[in-house]
Amino acid sequence: MDLVLQAALIGILQGLTEFIPVSSSAHLELAPWIAGWPANGLLGSLSFDVFLHLGTLLALLGYFGRDWLRLLGAALASIRQRRIGDDPDRRLAWLLIAATVPAALIGFVGEDLINEALHADNDSVRLAIAGFVVLGAVALWLADRLGSRRRDISDLDAPSALGIGLSQALALLPGISRSGATISAGLALGLTRESAARFSFLLATPITLGAGLYGSRHLLEVSHTGTEWLAIATGFVAAAVSGLLAIGFLLSWLRHRSVAVFSVYRLLFAGLIVVLVIAGR
Repeated sequence: MDLVLQAALIGILQGLTEFIPVSSSAHLELAPWIAGWPANGLLGSLSFDVFLHLGTLLALLGYFGRDWLRLLGAALASIRQRRIGDDPDRRLAWLLIAATVPAALIGFVGEDLINEALHADNDSVRLAIAGFVVLGAVALWLADRLGSRRRDISDLDAPSALGIGLSQALALLPGISRSGATISAGLALGLTRESAARFSFLLATPITLGAGLYGSRHLLEVSHTGTEWLAIATGFVAAAVSGLLAIGFLLSWLRHRSVAVFSVYRLLFAGLIVVLVIAGR
């Protein structure tokens, strides 16, 4: 299959699964294996991964750009005046900052260890990923089932925000899902479905920005052909557009429906992984 088309498909997959709670890491890790594509080419390179993350960052900024301008303005105002007061935007801005710190620290320390252990091209790793996909499905379903779903984002306090922030670190395990972990934590803490998703997406912005900047430090050290740069650009655009659509879809879906369909999908996806491993794919 043409490299540019492969990049477009992977970009679409990244954009959709980054925000819909079904685990982008599991899908991106296993998609080349399922499709029979080379696992060690451009699609598995640092450059492509960085630009996929930048594509999803663009989707977040496209959807929540006005919110972030308002929140950043509120945070700066609180610094100038040395008070948060009763301003909900100031409160939310500092809660997001506080919630970002735990995952950022854990990710900085643990990412390389997780990559070495769970990003190998073998059946043991694939079965481990399937197990994490199932674990995430159960956690999402239980949180939705048992959570009170009565709290709005404005009702969040610092311990709850930190708890949701800590849950992001679980996304280091391929198959858990960053959005799945944070939405599950939000639901377990009593947030409404839409509020849990909205806080999850706002929280994703600084983490995605950090991941993109951290990964891009090596980009000047690599070289690509013109076709490869075209494929990278195509993946970037595909991730941005599909990510923007996925955010709007999920927020709309959760206003009136549960997350059960995503838990079912995760179980089916894990089953497919196990079947393919048994079949000797």
